[in-house]
Amino acid sequence: MKKPAPERIHAAKPAPRHDKYFLRDLHREIDLFDRKLAYLNNYEEFASPRDRDEAEKKLLAKRAPLERTARELAASGVEFADKDLPRSFRTA
Repeated sequence: MKKPAPERIHAAKPAPRHDKYFLRDLHREIDLFDRKLAYLNNYEEFASPRDRDEAEKKLLAKRAPLERTARELAASGVEFADKDLPRSFRTA
C-alpha cells in the first residue's frame, strides 16, 4: 500500500518591487534597446529592407512593455534622476 504524497506548500511569490532602483534598471534596459536599434539602423546589413523592418519590429516589440511600465511608474510618483533617463526619453 502506497502512502499518499504529502501536500506541498507553495510560498507565494513576492510582489515585484516598484521602487526607484527598479525604475533605474528599467531605464537602463530601455537605453540598451535604444542602442541596439541605433546599431541596427546605422551599421547592420540586411539582405532586404523587409528583413531590416522585421528585425526593428522585434526589438520595438520587446522595448514597448518596458517603456510602458517605466512611464507608469514615473507617473505614479516613483522618483528618478534625470541622468538615469534613457536617451529616447530625454528628447521626448
